[in-house]
Amino acid sequence: MRRPPVIIGYPANYVHPPPSQGGYNPGYPPAFPGGNPSGQVPPNLGTPYIPPLQQAPVYIINIAEDQTEDEFKRFDFSEKSVRRGFIRKVYGILMLQLLVTVGLICLFLYYCPLKKFVSYNSDIVMKVFLMIIVAIIMLLIAMSCFPTLRRRAPINYILLFLTTALLGIIVASAATLFDSEEVLIAAGITTVVCFAVTVFAFQTKWEFTVCNGILFVFLIVLLQFGIVIACTNFETLNVAYASLGALIYSVYLVFDTQMMIGGKLGYKISPEEYVFAALNLYLDVINIFLYILRIISCSGS
Repeated sequence: MRRPPVIIGYPANYVHPPPSQGGYNPGYPPAFPGGNPSGQVPPNLGTPYIPPLQQAPVYIINIAEDQTEDEFKRFDFSEKSVRRGFIRKVYGILMLQLLVTVGLICLFLYYCPLKKFVSYNSDIVMKVFLMIIVAIIMLLIAMSCFPTLRRRAPINYILLFLTTALLGIIVASAATLFDSEEVLIAAGITTVVCFAVTVFAFQTKWEFTVCNGILFVFLIVLLQFGIVIACTNFETLNVAYASLGALIYSVYLVFDTQMMIGGKLGYKISPEEYVFAALNLYLDVINIFLYILRIISCSGS
């Protein structure tokens, strides 16, 4: 892109004032060569000389096109480097969240006193679950409605750690209801699915960032389907429900990944929202794991 030339100089209609010579035009001789001691009015010497309009020189400064392109290239490189740093930061936070969750799952699965307590004290566990769910909802609302809480360190890391720990407790408690082999198989399948979906999100030419409304409708349908499943006891419907949930959250993983890397249509998350982006990816992975675990459990039974 070539910038317009910059014009430096006086306006075209500017007239330089001629130097004065006794109050008369310098193009004519003086009316009284020896002066005018008596104060007489000088005779009319005809039409005074009016010099032509003088136009100041115009200097045009052209900025080289290569210099302008270099500036845009430097800006584009800076934007790409910021986005890459943002992606590395998000995946680093996500790995820490998954490590915390895996540690809690192993603790609840392989520490026998804790596993027995969760298994034989269902009333206490349900009350604790309700308190944890209320706390998670409050944390998510606070982080969603108040951008300063999720952007300002260290409060954003504290809120993210609390949310991850509470969600990890719920996932680990739910894992105690299944066999350890089923949990390991579900974890392995979830790893493969999430890796494949992430690679697809980075490489595909399809734009999923415009499908937010459609995904929300599918999520509402999944919620209603879950209410119907809770009132029935058909294994086939359970498998269908879990499969639909895993599919929807896999698409959500593609959506959140493309929002993080920057969609081709301009939809993307600000680099300041690294905590929010990591939380979105974490919720997608956890939901995929729970639905796959449910599919394996229904298939095994």
